[in-house]
Amino acid sequence: MARKPGSKSEFVLFDVLYEDGARRSNRRVPKEILGGLDGDEPARAFLEALDREIAARSGQTMAAIKVVRRS
Repeated sequence: MARKPGSKSEFVLFDVLYEDGARRSNRRVPKEILGGLDGDEPARAFLEALDREIAARSGQTMAAIKVVRRS
């Protein structure tokens, strides 16, 4: 079934640039943690926590996040 034009997404997409020059596009962040006085800063903390979890599961370290931008 097609979506209604005014449907709201549950996620906001971000592009992430890492210190080592790597880039990951369209990282999903829950919309409910964004906004308020902090703006998009909670997205960075969310993505860093997600990267730590991925690194722990894979056994490989991830570079530090340099820039987080909305896609």
